[in-house]
Amino acid sequence: MNTAAHGTAQGVAAALVVGLLAGLTSGPAAANDWPSWRGRAQTGASDETGLVSSWSPEGENLIWFDRWVGRSTPAVFDGRVCANGRTGDGVDEQEVVACWNAETGGKLWQHAFNVLNTTVPFNRVGWGSVTGDPETGYLYAMNIDGHLNVFDRGGAIVWSWRLAEELGRASGYGGRTSTPLVDEDQLLLGIIGSGWGNLGGPPRHRYFGFDKLTGEVRWSSTPGGNVADMNTQSVGVVGVVNGQRLWIDGNADGHIYALNARTGRRVWEFQLSKRGINVSPVLAGDTVYAAHSEENIDSGLMGRVVAIDATGSGDVTATHERWRADELAVGFSSPLLHDGRLYVIDNSANLFALDAATGAVAWDHSVGTVGKASPVWADGKLFVTETNGNVRILEPGPDGARELDHDELQVEDGRYAEIYGSFAVGYGRLYVTAESGIYAIGDPDAPFAMTPGTAPEGGAEAAPTGTAASLQVVPAEVIASAGDTVEFRVRAYDENGRFLGARDAAWSVDGLAGAGISGDGVLATDARAANQAGTVTATSGGLSAAAQVRAYAPLPWSENFESGRPPYWIGGGASLAVEDLGGNQVFRKGASRTGIHRHATYMGPTDMAGYTVQADVMAAQWRRRRPDIGLINSGYTMDLQGNRQKIQIQSWAAELRIREEVDFPWEPDTWYRLKLRVDVDGGRGLVRGKVWPRGEAEPADWTITAEDPIPNRNGSPGIIGYSPIDIYFDNVSVVENQ
Repeated sequence: MNTAAHGTAQGVAAALVVGLLAGLTSGPAAANDWPSWRGRAQTGASDETGLVSSWSPEGENLIWFDRWVGRSTPAVFDGRVCANGRTGDGVDEQEVVACWNAETGGKLWQHAFNVLNTTVPFNRVGWGSVTGDPETGYLYAMNIDGHLNVFDRGGAIVWSWRLAEELGRASGYGGRTSTPLVDEDQLLLGIIGSGWGNLGGPPRHRYFGFDKLTGEVRWSSTPGGNVADMNTQSVGVVGVVNGQRLWIDGNADGHIYALNARTGRRVWEFQLSKRGINVSPVLAGDTVYAAHSEENIDSGLMGRVVAIDATGSGDVTATHERWRADELAVGFSSPLLHDGRLYVIDNSANLFALDAATGAVAWDHSVGTVGKASPVWADGKLFVTETNGNVRILEPGPDGARELDHDELQVEDGRYAEIYGSFAVGYGRLYVTAESGIYAIGDPDAPFAMTPGTAPEGGAEAAPTGTAASLQVVPAEVIASAGDTVEFRVRAYDENGRFLGARDAAWSVDGLAGAGISGDGVLATDARAANQAGTVTATSGGLSAAAQVRAYAPLPWSENFESGRPPYWIGGGASLAVEDLGGNQVFRKGASRTGIHRHATYMGPTDMAGYTVQADVMAAQWRRRRPDIGLINSGYTMDLQGNRQKIQIQSWAAELRIREEVDFPWEPDTWYRLKLRVDVDGGRGLVRGKVWPRGEAEPADWTITAEDPIPNRNGSPGIIGYSPIDIYFDNVSVVENQ
């Protein structure tokens, strides 16, 4: 995790807020905001009034517009509208995050990011929505490649995690990406990956609670089993049920899980589908509404909408279903709940109105052909977007919906503009992003009122018992340099997850050679130790909790696997193992049991730069199948490609933003040595690779060279392989560039 000193940034932020407030027109105090993708109430409904019933992208009730290529729902808070999207062409293709003045549309700041270490294509960049925190003014955005950034009001990065390289997040081709969720003093986020240490093993859908101010990991939880879908985009909902604050979310294993929102402890589970859940649940009182469009667990029918009694514990699949509506294939669009009606859009873009108490369908109405985005209710109207550029405003009634307005958004060449995001309602206006731009829609004669919203009232939590039931060691995940000191602290919680305060503890260290820890929880790592990983455990009042620590020595590094799989390496899943090959220990990557065969494994911090990574590699062959095998350096990959018989250097595998390749005939069952070096000089990156048979002298000239005018400036070293059959690594090293 990278943190940024932000005293100066906070001064800039304060000045920005003063400027925003001075420039905003005063007005009635009835306006609200929309800081997260389903609104303050997490139901898709707003209490805004005075919204328009028609508009036109050509000008009617269009207050402002900016060119933008967006795929998700904007956040409206703190006088701003913020969104992520994509920009550029060819070598300039990047993911971008920006904020605008909500009243005028003036752009306040923008950040562009290279997309790294992923197979997600360009047209799916910017899928997960950004999330604002009205309390701090921070904006949270997770890029398509798992780079989680937190921006202050002035656009400075406060803290960040590169989740793939640091926490093992996997990246599937589909690109569906979850959205961060702010709750109290935490940022909650689910990711799918293999992790390391206690989080290692096969891919799982894991949940994390971060300190929203610092980025420290407080806890992680793995409630589910085998991942059925590596791309899921369900965004959890938080509410109080039976005195407990729960985070309820759909999982990649087809279950709905309720976790204690402050500790991650699993409270209950409900198996809904045989595939992953993409639809975000809705919570009303003690009822959870959820949906999916895959095969049901108890029949061959596809799709179901359910209401679940959220008061249970353990596996409640057979006991806590309140009602179901079968054969509604609602696989992506999340439900909207308002005034006893549950509105859902199926995969064919049919809008259904259900009785929230019984599940009975009152009516349905077609809004297009592809149902991905989620409906929004405000001011007695439904605001609905559809993938093929359709934007509708409907007036719902007891027996149907009346269409008040219909527009089709287009891009410059006349093709429809794709829309995957939903409307955001705030300050008396509607905001929406599409492939064609970002739109602020409202009555141009109405005064602009920047009145902050308020969180809806929820159920009452149980009073703290005063008796600790669980502990947290914070930070729970540490990436350190050899010789660093790390300060840990212990947080105690009662059985309902109420925070009881800090605790004194007895401390112990395991797996970190030469490290010591003081009585007040200060860990001192050994400056002379090699790369290593271990745990720090705190014990208090008969309870214990642990943090995971990786400590990295200065370069050079080398690894020959004689001591097994390096515990500080991350990612790759269960297909990786150290095995004996002819009396020599090597690192084998085999075929995956299910899913894709291409995986990356990272072996160092993400702030590394100016280094060379090298390894001996060998591949098997079966019939005509040959694998790919390669190295990663600062987000660049060099692949020794089997079927194509080429060497390729690329950045961003799906788009080949940087791509150079040369012919290189190579044989199976033969060891080769790969070497990849990256140098960044000013605004230019130079990426060079060598390949030669092991045992022969290293050639003087580089085998392949690529240049990048928008360079990746840092990143973890790693190994990567596409392995429908076995590939092998040995003698891996990382050295500083000379």
